[in-house]
Amino acid sequence: MGYRVNARKFVEPLGGRIVAEFFDIGQSRSVPWERRTEAARLLAELKNPRREWDALVVGEGTRCWFGNQFSLIAPRFAAYAVDLWVPELGGKFDARNPSHKMLMSVLGGMSESERQHVQARVRAAMDAQVVNEGRHQGGRAPYGYVVVDGGPHPNPRKAAEGFRLRVLEIDDQSAEVVRRIFAEYSQGSGDRAIAKGLNQDGVPCPSERRPDQNRHRLADGWQGSTIRSILENPRYTGYAIFGRWAKHETLLNPDDVSAGHVVRFRRATPDRVVRSRQPAHPEIVSVEVFTQAQLMRRSRAAGGCVVSRSWTGNGPRPGTRIC
Repeated sequence: MGYRVNARKFVEPLGGRIVAEFFDIGQSRSVPWERRTEAARLLAELKNPRREWDALVVGEGTRCWFGNQFSLIAPRFAAYAVDLWVPELGGKFDARNPSHKMLMSVLGGMSESERQHVQARVRAAMDAQVVNEGRHQGGRAPYGYVVVDGGPHPNPRKAAEGFRLRVLEIDDQSAEVVRRIFAEYSQGSGDRAIAKGLNQDGVPCPSERRPDQNRHRLADGWQGSTIRSILENPRYTGYAIFGRWAKHETLLNPDDVSAGHVVRFRRATPDRVVRSRQPAHPEIVSVEVFTQAQLMRRSRAAGGCVVSRSWTGNGPRPGTRIC
């Protein structure tokens, strides 16, 4: 491990040795130390008078501290007489050295900037894959579809490592339920009425049909909100859609900025949502049927009416006024 090699370069010439390791894996650097598993354990060990170490050797400063975290953490180490050795400083951090303080502040800013650049690059690459290739970007398959093997990964390196593409295919039974939902809605039924009808007919709800991918939900039958999410999902038209939900970081405690942020998912603005140029998987409903449903939803939300412009044999005929 590269971090361990860097640590040995610091301590071995001075006759020191590594007696404990603290590595947070899979946790964002933006999370405060108190909310990281290993970092919190390290802070707790500071107070242990029988700990076997008196210095902390950092593997990489930009991965260890984010933003102003160093200015909040360093005094705690100093209070317990624990030295901090940082590779970017070339040795031990000296709180009396203004250059050291300035550099650590710069490193925190660089860490924050690097994270933002990585997020932007990843998002741009995923957008391009969806638009140009219609690639499924992972996650749970929408109700009505299943995720199946799509063959070797197009990236030769990833294919050599055994990665496979994942694509959406229609699940016949649940797809028929999706078509029923759109048909009943086009005939004037509301979300709750459709849900009630499905429950009366004993149709399993998504969390009951696929409990393996809906562990976060109760299998308590169809709800109006479930119907709404299906009617508003454009992936049923066969096109790959990405970015409908976006991560937003909000302060955990507005009165304590040092507590950091928590991630919340919100509906993204239309300009952030991308769609594939060509159909990427089999459609369950046509673009026309889906569009008509969205027009009806907007009209009902506004308390008005909408005029049907097309007819597929299931819904109202052209010119029909729907309120």
